[in-house]
Amino acid sequence: MVQWDSVEQLEQYQLHQRNDLPKLGTDSKLLAQFATLHRREKVLDLGCGVGVLGVLLAQRQKELTLEDLASRSELTKGFLSQVERNLTAPSIATLEDILEALGTNLSEFFHEEPEKQVVFSTQEFFVDEQPDYCIEWVIPNAQKNKMEPILLTLHPGKKSQEMPAFDGEEFGYVQKGSVTLVCGSKKYKIKARETFYLDGTESHYLYNHGKSDAKILWITTPPMF
Repeated sequence: MVQWDSVEQLEQYQLHQRNDLPKLGTDSKLLAQFATLHRREKVLDLGCGVGVLGVLLAQRQKELTLEDLASRSELTKGFLSQVERNLTAPSIATLEDILEALGTNLSEFFHEEPEKQVVFSTQEFFVDEQPDYCIEWVIPNAQKNKMEPILLTLHPGKKSQEMPAFDGEEFGYVQKGSVTLVCGSKKYKIKARETFYLDGTESHYLYNHGKSDAKILWITTPPMF
């Protein structure tokens, strides 16, 4: 069992040291105390003794106090406390100082990610009318997503576009009518309220063998339509 000559408390960590090995120096502590780390910056701890400097810096970045922020931004703790409680508003220049001390900037601070659209109305559908079928792209610009759904209306005695072989998967739900899935040399009849699921190892298409329009929800991943 290893015998330690000394134990030093470093905030939430304990450093166990032996007299015959290099020890943590005061210079590392001071450097960690006064160094400023900005968000997403990396620190290379190379040839810096026992390697505690990186731990101290990481810990300091996570536990920034109001006193630390005041020191880094050269503002008073009282003023920052008022800002924190919405009792005063900093000027743009002062806000820049505060953000710099926090490791960010005005551009990042005010940047908002655009809210992703979740619901799409029929007015947003893109419709492609062809003599044999009609395709409704129910999710605009779905090509940028991982899957692409369409509503296919297939006229009687007509076939859909042929899907080439691809590295992906497909799902289909026949909402109305009945169709035949032609996949290579195999044929599968699918009635209303039935589904199909297949990979894209073979080219394939749908054929409407009925006497009325068939409507199919057809989804591919990745987008293929």
